[in-house]
Amino acid sequence: MRKNFGAKAWTYPQPVFIIATYDENGNPDAMNAAWGGIDYDDRINLCLSAGHKTVANILANNAFTVSMADVEHLVACDYVGCVSANRVPDKFARAGFHATKSEFVNAPLIDELPMAVECTLISYDPETCHLVGKIINVCADERILDDAGKIDPAKLRPITFDPVNNTYIALGETAGKAFHDGMALK
Repeated sequence: MRKNFGAKAWTYPQPVFIIATYDENGNPDAMNAAWGGIDYDDRINLCLSAGHKTVANILANNAFTVSMADVEHLVACDYVGCVSANRVPDKFARAGFHATKSEFVNAPLIDELPMAVECTLISYDPETCHLVGKIINVCADERILDDAGKIDPAKLRPITFDPVNNTYIALGETAGKAFHDGMALK
């Protein structure tokens, strides 16, 4: 038997994205966003309310980066979601983050987070909080690459958000091979 919970924004896994921008003075800013995902081959969608300093920065610069939160930096990643840059303008530094300017967009890469998606703004609707970005580049620090030069999730150690219990979960072991294991039923 199933238990009904009603309409909830509950899915698994929910990525923990750290959105980074530059403010009007060129200072880096970051926020934690758990509502987002890929749309088309070159688009990312995020749900970000208009009151965020990060949203104002995106609208001013038409650019942002999306880093994958990881186990190693869980506290810093949670912190940038707990405080607002509207009230704590140096929260990026307080989190212990350091920035390197993206080669592709006018936004910072967070040195501590080894994987990022670099984006330009396509659209933002303040009424629905729906932001769409065009993916310009994906970059990864060599420390999380495998011997074939691909991103190794076991080295990245990304976390996901559990919206039911308000916890973070580390992604675990490989469970199977996509586009392969199901072929056994053919």
